[in-house]
Amino acid sequence: MKIDRQIAILSILLQREAVTAPYLAERLEVSRRTINRDIEDLCKAGIPIVTRQGVNGGISIMEQYKMDKTLLTNTEMQDILAGLRSLDSVNGTNRYGTLMEKLSAGSSDVMVGNPSMLIDLSSWYKDSLAPKIELIRTAIDQGRELEFMYYSPKGESARCIEAYYLIFRWSSWYVWGWCKERKDYRMFKLNRMEKLKMLEQSFEKRQVPFPDLSNERIFPGRISVKALFEQGCKWRLIEEFGSGSFVEQENGKLLFHTDYTDMENLISWLLTFGDQVELLEPVEVREKIADIAKKLETIYS
Repeated sequence: MKIDRQIAILSILLQREAVTAPYLAERLEVSRRTINRDIEDLCKAGIPIVTRQGVNGGISIMEQYKMDKTLLTNTEMQDILAGLRSLDSVNGTNRYGTLMEKLSAGSSDVMVGNPSMLIDLSSWYKDSLAPKIELIRTAIDQGRELEFMYYSPKGESARCIEAYYLIFRWSSWYVWGWCKERKDYRMFKLNRMEKLKMLEQSFEKRQVPFPDLSNERIFPGRISVKALFEQGCKWRLIEEFGSGSFVEQENGKLLFHTDYTDMENLISWLLTFGDQVELLEPVEVREKIADIAKKLETIYS
């Protein structure tokens, strides 16, 4: 991609006194004409790049504008590279890994070293998720509308949005943008989107507020839950809610307290524990689980 290549050129120029266009063309596997166009674009963007002819000439950044490389330590740069590598796990490509290999070959020691942190953002839905992410990124870059079918607990609906942000949080991917149907900003989970396509229709980008991603805003706690879990459930409670979510009783059972967002999701979650949990509160949810148990007994008896 053009932007990746231009970032690579800047990185090389920050690490070297001067380089030639043929050198950059060979390193980045493009033509010299492409390199010249990239240099021209960087100059237009305000980067003070100079070219000198002759034996000791080449392409360089004006010395007074160079960033002191000590501003980024080896550890800090490795953290940045770990983040870039994680993008490959999402896209199912080696695009960013290849870019980093090109940057690190023959460069300063701040770009090399064995990575101590590996981040994999892929999921079980990688085959269907990666194309959605690429399509949404393209729509955001080009300012074109997206159309899809969306499936939620309230039912399914056709949506058309102006996409502004791709978000990875709560172990899932979301897109946030202006929903033309709801006339407001909404967040959509990518795994619930089907028949996604980018329309020819473009839109004029709005002054977009940054989405409020606080847990309280997205998942407001409305249901106060109290339950008794068997000892064998401790690992799940710690993994999903933390060790402060329960108190171990004298008989070994775990008295669990939390606030939950949605009743249906709460019931589904409790049922995954089978007979290893007894819900104490709220009473109305306890009664619903009892009804479900009676129906299950009828089905399986």
